[in-house]
Amino acid sequence: MNLPLSTDYAAAESEPRDDLPTGPEWRYEPKWDGFRCLAFRDGDEVDLRSKAGKPLARYFPDVADALRSLRASRFVLDGEIVIPVDGSLSFEELQLRLHPAESRVRKLAAAHPATLVAFDLLLGARGGPLVERPLRERRAKLQAFADQFFADGVALSPVTDDAEEARAWLEQGEKGLDGVMAKRLDLPYLSGERTGMVKIKNVRTADCVVGGFRYAQKERIVGSLLLGLYDEEGKLNHVGFCSSISRGERKELTARLEALRGGEGFSGAAPGGESRWTRMSDRSTEWEPLRTELVVEVSYDHFTGGRFRHGTGFVRWRPDKAPEQCTCAQLGVAGRESLRLLGV
Repeated sequence: MNLPLSTDYAAAESEPRDDLPTGPEWRYEPKWDGFRCLAFRDGDEVDLRSKAGKPLARYFPDVADALRSLRASRFVLDGEIVIPVDGSLSFEELQLRLHPAESRVRKLAAAHPATLVAFDLLLGARGGPLVERPLRERRAKLQAFADQFFADGVALSPVTDDAEEARAWLEQGEKGLDGVMAKRLDLPYLSGERTGMVKIKNVRTADCVVGGFRYAQKERIVGSLLLGLYDEEGKLNHVGFCSSISRGERKELTARLEALRGGEGFSGAAPGGESRWTRMSDRSTEWEPLRTELVVEVSYDHFTGGRFRHGTGFVRWRPDKAPEQCTCAQLGVAGRESLRLLGV
């Protein structure tokens, strides 16, 4: 490619915070639950690069084709690759794309095409790089670029200067939104730096049944709680685990759990198989089923594909909560807000 920005140009990064920064110098965007991507085009050549600089075009040929079809033949966009499925955005479908077989990738792309959600323009169709311009100017140029050139497969990420609207995005916590990004309007694009861009992630809580537990690898004490939620048929499905138990509590908790051994545990999907998030080599597959009497409140960031994507955080025990009240419905994963924001 013969562009002023090379394909190894590092994406700007962000620092995590718990609270939304406010003031006239800040602008807010949804934080999309996808794969970060710098998209380069020079004529017929299109290159997609991850935040780590890895090539992505072979996994997302549909995005590369969409960019190649735009009437602008020269640009660099910063954005996020997402995949709409059944009215929401599916991170699981993104993971499936990371497959070595081109035929498999093409089949997945045909079934569920991906979209690049653009939120910054680093090089426009004419002229030099825009990275030295403040975000205020780059966003105006991105809006004009989108109005003139964007088509199917490429979408413009919404923005707001209203902190209350941004907080509403956080509170909705819909599937497909990973939180909120706050960006300084007066700063240039800071390649590889964490200055002037803040991410505030969604953290939600759920009440789960403890359907079983695993012992720690080297001691006969509890290592993790196995969490379950009831489905519409009344079956208790394994949805994840919680290992954030303090060292001082583990001995007493082990005795409490061992007294409940011998129950059915999970009547639906059970632990034991390899998940997309955890390799079998990372942990033992042996677990102890329990009578379904304990309810625990846990914090989580993502629930997708019927599971908590990462380990959850222990919040508190819920003796006031009946196990049968612990259903997937409490998660509120309606998931349509993310596509509404994109105008889909």
